[in-house]
Amino acid sequence: MPKRILTGTVTSDANEQTVTVSVERRFKHPVMQKTIRKSKKYRAHDPKNTYKTGDQVRIQECAPISKSKRWEVIAT
Repeated sequence: MPKRILTGTVTSDANEQTVTVSVERRFKHPVMQKTIRKSKKYRAHDPKNTYKTGDQVRIQECAPISKSKRWEVIAT
């Protein structure tokens, strides 16, 4: 099964080797036909602490690294 790749913005880099990435998706409401923006936060593994708040990054699914980390940052 292929690994999902998402693009988002780093919202926090406070923790060691971890970044919080906010991924936004847009879709049309099924009844109102209005475009809706929804966002979700993912905790991703950043082993070298290279990414800072505000950076655009791509994250990829991986095996569980910790209780909350199931994603890893890949080169942008």
